Order: sequence, then structure tokens, then C-alpha cells
Amino acid sequence: MIELTSEQRRTLRAAAHHLHPVVSIASNGLTESVLKEIDRCLSAHALIKVKLHGVERDERATLLHEISKELDCAPVQHIGGILVLWREKPEEEKTAPAAKRKPQPRTKKQAAAALERPRRKTTRI
Repeated sequence: MIELTSEQRRTLRAAAHHLHPVVSIASNGLTESVLKEIDRCLSAHALIKVKLHGVERDERATLLHEISKELDCAPVQHIGGILVLWREKPEEEKTAPAAKRKPQPRTKKQAAAALERPRRKTTRI
């Protein structure tokens, strides 16, 4: 389990404020498939919310601790039936170059101007 400073926790809480829950835990509880889904979402997004349905108040804290321990992530916040979890993205995903593409014109005027521009002619050898 990753430990966060209070300043890191505050920053992550603020970043998670606008997020919607991506995983829900209901009557079946914390199953293997739910753990895999949480792990997949953490790998993709790094910061996620998990919604708890029908889980008692005292069980929520133990559930948060169990998820954090199993998936090696940091518990950011536990408020009501919502858990906020964070795990740093792997290095290879952070440094992967973005696919480069030609930007598209934003307006009709820009699109028309782009069509009127002369194109470069290339010769093949």
C-alpha cells in the first residue's frame, strides 16, 4: 500500500472531485473480477472512484484497506459510499510518444482555405 502525504492527498482529492465512479461494488462484495476491473481502471486512469452499494459503514473502511493492500494503491478518500483510489502509472506508459497527426481545420473558413492551398508535389525515384 502506498502512503501519501496530506498535501498529496489534498491534491488528489481535488483532482477526483469531478470524476464519476468507474467501478461499483454491490451485494456480491469484493470478488476477483471486481479486483481485476479496479486494477485495469487504475492502470488506465491512475485516479478512480469506486461506488459501494449496500455496504455497511464499518465494512467500508476494511474494504478500502483490503483493496489498497491487494492492488498496491493509495487510499485517497472514503466519503459515504464512494472510495477514491490512486496508483502511479507505469513509466513506459508515461513516456510513450503521442501519435502525431495533422491537425484538422476548426472552422468552415479554415477548411476552405486549406483546400485552396497548393500542395507540395513529390517525385518518386
